[in-house]
Amino acid sequence: MQGDPVTLRADASSGPLMRAAVLVPAPDYREEWGWAYDVEAAALERAGFEVEAVAWTEAGDLGAFDVVLPLVVWGYHFRFAEWLALLDRMAAPGAPRMINPPELLRWNSDKAYLEELAASGVPTVPSRTIAALDAQALAEARAAFGDELVIKPLVSAAADGTYRLSANDSIPDAARGKRMLVQPYLPSIAATGEYSLVLFGGAFSHAIVKRPKPGDFRVQPHLGGSETPCPPPPGAIELATAALAAAPAPATYARVDMVADDAGKLRIMELELIEPALWLQHAPDGGAAFGTAVRAASLA
Repeated sequence: MQGDPVTLRADASSGPLMRAAVLVPAPDYREEWGWAYDVEAAALERAGFEVEAVAWTEAGDLGAFDVVLPLVVWGYHFRFAEWLALLDRMAAPGAPRMINPPELLRWNSDKAYLEELAASGVPTVPSRTIAALDAQALAEARAAFGDELVIKPLVSAAADGTYRLSANDSIPDAARGKRMLVQPYLPSIAATGEYSLVLFGGAFSHAIVKRPKPGDFRVQPHLGGSETPCPPPPGAIELATAALAAAPAPATYARVDMVADDAGKLRIMELELIEPALWLQHAPDGGAAFGTAVRAASLA
């Protein structure tokens, strides 16, 4: 099912019933999203929430809810001004609690935060923000990072607008003159994959490794990528914890994506604090820690 708005009844034994709005894509969003929503909503229901799916673009008055979770606001980068306006509204006095908090979501919405993490000492994939990508900026990035690069918009998701550029590749027309993030291409993403660690309330829950399809470098499922549960590699939990500690506010839920550099050192690829696939189907507890963390944050 695509994930039509549903209401799930909570088990009264889990405590006082609370109403949760899980924000989901706009009605015209074409990618299938029910696979992410359904498992997360079920975990919240088991934790004592009555859960309702609400299209984030049509949220209206959310005052009837105890908590609002933007867990599936896929496509927010296409309607960024509307997204920022929603965050402003949720940060206003009298608004229901938003988890994660609006100030953290705003910070995480622009990938320039990666340079902030690096400046604070967190090992991060080297990143350079280019205000308007042109040939000179590309040449300077190659001089700093090497011939093979990855470029992506600063506000983007699901690998939208992301390109791998080899030594002789010029800037794609869709990226020319645009504000872009430039990073070195790391071969490990195809060789061993990208690790995703999922944490709830700051505590490690589970990990997966995501791999692209042959010939690609993008690991997203809709682009042919695959995921497999795995133990966290050595040092990964410590790196994820350090990255989250450098964020401007605590995260109730987080997915921390990381890759190994050419020397084998793990580096943060991205912090996913807005609408990550949490892969609860791979959590040893079936998502119980997720529900418990959200409930604790709702009552704090």
